[in-house]
Amino acid sequence: MWLYEKRLQYPVNVRKPDAKTAKIVISQLGGPNGELGAALRYLSQRYTMPYPRIQALLTDIGTEELAHVEIISTLFYQLTNGLTPQEIKDGGLDAYFTDHTLGVYPTNSAGIPFSADTFQSVGDPITDLTEDMAAEGAIV
Repeated sequence: MWLYEKRLQYPVNVRKPDAKTAKIVISQLGGPNGELGAALRYLSQRYTMPYPRIQALLTDIGTEELAHVEIISTLFYQLTNGLTPQEIKDGGLDAYFTDHTLGVYPTNSAGIPFSADTFQSVGDPITDLTEDMAAEGAIV
């Protein structure tokens, strides 16, 4: 099912760590409209989709969102790798680093851990697709 080439589709090469940017980026991973929630949203909703072509499309989109999780995680790691304790504090990541150090842990920018409460799968195609469009249109 997977052909893993051990390289990112869009290479990430951060030259200088930046705690303030990392605090914004972490929400794109584990925030309410982040990539982890998007992947789970599409992959959960596909099961009750009555149209096989749209079911396949939801599967494709969900797996693509998983690739985005990898890219965002790499970006966050590179933005935090090498930060000094003062830079961590000044960037507002001190609470995050207390619990996770350089571990990539999906939270929003306020430090609230990812939760499946941030997305919906109700089994109604119109409702689910409307929720998908709303989440994709949200500015993160």
